[in-house]
Amino acid sequence: MLPLFAAVEPADPRPRQAIEQVRAWARGEIRMSDSRATGGHTMAAARVLSGPTRHAAFAAGQAAVVTHVATHELGAAPYAIKAVRAAAPGGEAENAGRAECRQQRAGLPDAIRELVLDDQRLRNEIFWSVFDC
Repeated sequence: MLPLFAAVEPADPRPRQAIEQVRAWARGEIRMSDSRATGGHTMAAARVLSGPTRHAAFAAGQAAVVTHVATHELGAAPYAIKAVRAAAPGGEAENAGRAECRQQRAGLPDAIRELVLDDQRLRNEIFWSVFDC
């Protein structure tokens, strides 16, 4: 999602920093509050934007602010799908969104695959039905 954001806001480092921070937290290098704060700044960047740029920033921000809560694990994925849909040319939005959904699912670790897929099925409706792929 970062290229979708950088194409419109190349000087704004907040989404990239959010992804870097959540990865650092996952490696045990920083406190969760540091990752969450960076994610909050990224969410602020998203609020003033529109289209794929907005959704890409929300995806990065969500990744950084909710990772520590297991029930929020779907937070970034639907925004990433929405960003891809919004960036797709012409009538390709649905196909592009489905392709992104399938790509996300392909990257799921085996240890959590069924857990995440079950959660997607249960909460698909509140996430704009983006997990229909």
